[in-house]
Amino acid sequence: MRIGVVVNPIAGLGGRVGLKGTDGKVEEARARGAEPRAPDRARRALDELAARAPDATLLAWGGSMGADAVRAAGFEPTVLGAPEGEETTATDTRRAVEAFLDHDVDLVLFVGGDGTAADVAEALSDLDSNATPMLGVPAGVKVYSSVFAVSPEDAAVIAATFTRVEEREVMDIDEDEYREGEVHPELRAVAWVPVAEDLQSSKQTGGGSVEALAEGVAHGVRGGVTYVLGPGSTVGAVKRALGFEGSPLGVDVWRDGEVLVRDGSEADILAALGEENVVVVSPIGGQGFVFGRGNPQLSPAVVRRCDLQIVASRAKLDDIGVLRVDTDDPDLDAALRGWTRVRVGRVEQRMMEIV
Repeated sequence: MRIGVVVNPIAGLGGRVGLKGTDGKVEEARARGAEPRAPDRARRALDELAARAPDATLLAWGGSMGADAVRAAGFEPTVLGAPEGEETTATDTRRAVEAFLDHDVDLVLFVGGDGTAADVAEALSDLDSNATPMLGVPAGVKVYSSVFAVSPEDAAVIAATFTRVEEREVMDIDEDEYREGEVHPELRAVAWVPVAEDLQSSKQTGGGSVEALAEGVAHGVRGGVTYVLGPGSTVGAVKRALGFEGSPLGVDVWRDGEVLVRDGSEADILAALGEENVVVVSPIGGQGFVFGRGNPQLSPAVVRRCDLQIVASRAKLDDIGVLRVDTDDPDLDAALRGWTRVRVGRVEQRMMEIV
């Protein structure tokens, strides 16, 4: 097995600090104290790959774009090139894919978000006539495409064991529109991807009325409790039921009738927490992620200090089947897994499994 590894080292950089993406915001993210997310996600995937397929041959792009993480996992990669400047670009990703194809890799394993997925897929489409598959390790803020594994470890298992490929969608959105609360996923490419159960679905919009469940949440609020309200239209209805118009794709914090934080970063949220806290979130339609897609401000440090309340329409739950988590903290992910109650109406709840 010959695997080409390319990492977008700035993927997900803007998430924890509330920027909802990294496109055009790298310096601002760093000024806010953002820490790189992609290198750790790459290392998790490659550590698992070393356990599953220690004899795999890994080819990589230089430095932080792959070689560093590959070596840290105990492999000795064939390094085919390096970024042209201090800041990595889409051109660097494309050059890496071209080099991998020249060296007949069996799989392009990339670490990033939807933008990176689009760069890899478009390069493969333009350069490759042999349908070399690609597989994503999710590390971006927005991960809507169906070419990603559910977690870094799942990506390694799939890479080590797949035997068939199929065509799947690469989606992306305009991050400036996203920051203004507009989500319009656009099909960027169709790529060959390993066939596996542990691949996420494309982002879809859940339907159905959520007013009743929002009223149920608002009716049940308790004095002195801090409510951390996640992004999305379902929790947006909860915010309106509480009497304010929240940030549609950001995280707001509310207590005793007052909005303490609007569109907050991880640090803002942590500073606003009290002795008793509840985080209210809704799974992403079509995928089922409660944490780890679109809400990295809800970091492990935040989640560990909060009780969890999940809300969703019946139609959304029927569509997704199970719930998922991908918090960057495997121990927390394990603690969250299992059966949980999801509010689907004013008083009605449904048992759903977090897998």
